[in-house]
Amino acid sequence: MSLLETRERRRTPPAAPPLAARNGLWQRIRAAKWSYLYLAPMAVLLLAFVIYPIFASFGYTFYRWNGIGAPGEYVGLANFRQILHDGIFWGAVKHTFVYAFVLVPVQLVMALALALVLNNPKLKFALFFRTVYFIPVVTSAAVVGVVIQLMLANFGDSAGGLLAKTGMTNGHVDWLGDPNTALAVIIAIGIWHTLGYNLVYFLAGLQTIPAELYEAAKLDGCGPVQSFFRITIPMLRQVGVVIVVLAFIGSFQVFDLVQVLTGGGPYFATEVVNTYIYHLAFGGSPGSAAQPDIGLASAASFLYGLLLIVFSALQVLALRQISRRRTAANQ
Repeated sequence: MSLLETRERRRTPPAAPPLAARNGLWQRIRAAKWSYLYLAPMAVLLLAFVIYPIFASFGYTFYRWNGIGAPGEYVGLANFRQILHDGIFWGAVKHTFVYAFVLVPVQLVMALALALVLNNPKLKFALFFRTVYFIPVVTSAAVVGVVIQLMLANFGDSAGGLLAKTGMTNGHVDWLGDPNTALAVIIAIGIWHTLGYNLVYFLAGLQTIPAELYEAAKLDGCGPVQSFFRITIPMLRQVGVVIVVLAFIGSFQVFDLVQVLTGGGPYFATEVVNTYIYHLAFGGSPGSAAQPDIGLASAASFLYGLLLIVFSALQVLALRQISRRRTAANQ
């Protein structure tokens, strides 16, 4: 190649970038206008029923308002100070975290164990068993609460009467009326009611693991326990982080079961943050104000939201750090 040809090549401008790179943001939006059109109804509903209420409720935190008419009594940060000095609020926070930290580990262990069994290709009627375990999820929590409340009642042929007849308890036990047992009963019901979610998640994760890995491990002499810890757990690590985060987020939203079963009682022994906010906003609890107070409820909701954001961020960071350490150790 001559020197002249080399100079001409250097002067030649580079090839034009692809069309997608040359187009601006507006051109790309126009190209995908039908996709955005399909998403528009969901976006409108999200703005109307999620985003707007969040900002609107924050504005209410500065007022003393019973929800009727326009807010008029401006109190500044008084609502936040009252919530922060309310022992019932911190008791509700404690009960919510106890519910989450007991329910999630127990439920995840049970869901993973059941998923391993139901994922076995040799298991007969696997689809039937999956359906049975998932049925409680699609059942209304309010209906579940009413039925179980009748089962645990201290009259008629209830579960308490059956336990008393068999000698397992000394007479009738007021499971939902005793402050020492009410929260434990709600946690047990919550584990059963939402087990299907995590079961499906783990089943989906297990089905992404290639069967060839287990076959190779079996040829190398690995037993079921070794395959579980050396193949199943590492391959489920990324999915497991998502499952743990979703499980905690779901458990912190507990409301229906508590409201139907105990209403936060007895003596606030099962009061969680969501029922506490509900009682402030609509009344119906001995510990709430004589009149509903939307401002106090909004302040409690805002503080709880900040607490959950901080906890979720710490949770994700901790899980990522654990994952990095395990990856480094395996290398």
